[in-house]
Amino acid sequence: MDTAQTLDRGLRLLTLVADSPSGVTVTEAANRLGVGRAVVYRLAATLTEHSMVRRDGAGRLRAGIGLIHLARRAQPLLADAALPALRTLAEQVGATAHLTIADGTEAVAVAVVEPSSTMFHVAYRVGSRHPLDRGAAGRAILSGELTQSAGELQPGAYGVAAPITGIEGLSASVGVVSLGELDMRQAKEPILTAAEAIATALA
Repeated sequence: MDTAQTLDRGLRLLTLVADSPSGVTVTEAANRLGVGRAVVYRLAATLTEHSMVRRDGAGRLRAGIGLIHLARRAQPLLADAALPALRTLAEQVGATAHLTIADGTEAVAVAVVEPSSTMFHVAYRVGSRHPLDRGAAGRAILSGELTQSAGELQPGAYGVAAPITGIEGLSASVGVVSLGELDMRQAKEPILTAAEAIATALA
């Protein structure tokens, strides 16, 4: 029981640090987790040994390179699961399809498929980042609803995205981006179908 409790506390601390881009102090972590500072010090020491957490110059706990490495290894798994649905979506709508996840206060594109049937389309790089509250992909994650955007991230670019729901611990959306204005009646159902297919593939 003690081992399970220590593991639970360690994972909660790791999640807290990962969700805090500016880091957290030992006192803040202790208050948030409802444990003593000595407990946080012990947990942080163990996580630091495994490079999951690091202490910055001000003594704040931040995500370590080990955690970043694990996250980078997880992204290709997400991309592989999403690619079939993204390919279908890109061809159906005739626009660049993408899977986007939340990383702190930013949205990150982890998989992108360009349509083969169009002469011109948006080139959207895997790894591209933007604030969660700008653009259809990020706002779909924040609102939990189908969302549109026009020229927020790139002049002349239009986007539509829907959240991927039902996957615990994953905040993500799937959508399309186009050089021309998108017809919501045409894009809505393929996007929702893709979101459901990706959720099923990741379940």
